[in-house]
Amino acid sequence: MDGKKPKILLCEDDTNLGSVLKNYLELNDYDVTLERDGRLGLAAFQREKFDLCLLDVMMPNMDGFTLAEEIRDVDPDIPLFFLSAKTMKEDIIQGYKLGADDYITKPFDSEVLLHKIKAILKRNEELNKESENREFDLASYHFNPKLRQLSHDGKTQTLSPKENELLKMLAEHLNDLLPREQALKKIWGSDTYFNGRSMDVYIAKLRKYLKDDPKIEIVNIHGNGFRLVVQ
Repeated sequence: MDGKKPKILLCEDDTNLGSVLKNYLELNDYDVTLERDGRLGLAAFQREKFDLCLLDVMMPNMDGFTLAEEIRDVDPDIPLFFLSAKTMKEDIIQGYKLGADDYITKPFDSEVLLHKIKAILKRNEELNKESENREFDLASYHFNPKLRQLSHDGKTQTLSPKENELLKMLAEHLNDLLPREQALKKIWGSDTYFNGRSMDVYIAKLRKYLKDDPKIEIVNIHGNGFRLVVQ
C-alpha cells in the first residue's frame, strides 16, 4: 500500500486483549490505534484516516454497532470487522446488516484474524487500482481522473487535485447522492465548517467547467450533499 503501513482502528475495552492484539498486529507491520470505548473510537476515526476498523461490540459510552453506523455514514467502503463474545445468530445478523465484512466471535485465533485482514486489504487495494484507471463519459464531457483531464468539444481542462477527486467521487455516485460528510472526510480530512465552505467553492468551480452542456448539472441536496445528474 504505497510502502506505508496500513492503519487499523482497534476499539476494544478489554485491556489485556486490546494490548495483546495491538502488539501482535504491530509486529506484523500494521499501524494500530487502540481506543477503549466507542466514543473515543469515533473521535479517532474523525481525526485520522484508517484502512480498516476492528470493533468490539460491547463497549462503554458507545457500543460497536452504533460506532459502525457512525463510521459507515462517513465511509461506506472501509473494511469493518466486529469482534464479539455475543454469539447469538441475531447479533451476528445485525453485524452483517450494518455492513460488516466479518463478524469474529471470541475467543479467536489471532493468526486467522491476521490472514483475514491481509485478504480484505489486498482486495480493496485491487479495487482501488481498478477505480484509479476508470474513465467517465458525462453527457458530452469525457473525464479522465488519472490524468486529471476534463475534455469537451475538443478542449481539455486540467483539474487541480481537489477538483479532480471531488468530480471523481461525484461521477462514482452518478445520479445518486454523494454525502457531504463522506466527501469532506476523504478529500479534506475532516468535516469542519471551514472545510465545508471550501468544498462549496470547489463545487462552484466544477459547475463552471460543466456549464456548456445543459444535460449535466450538480444538484445541491440541502443539508445532505450533492448529486451529479446526467440526463
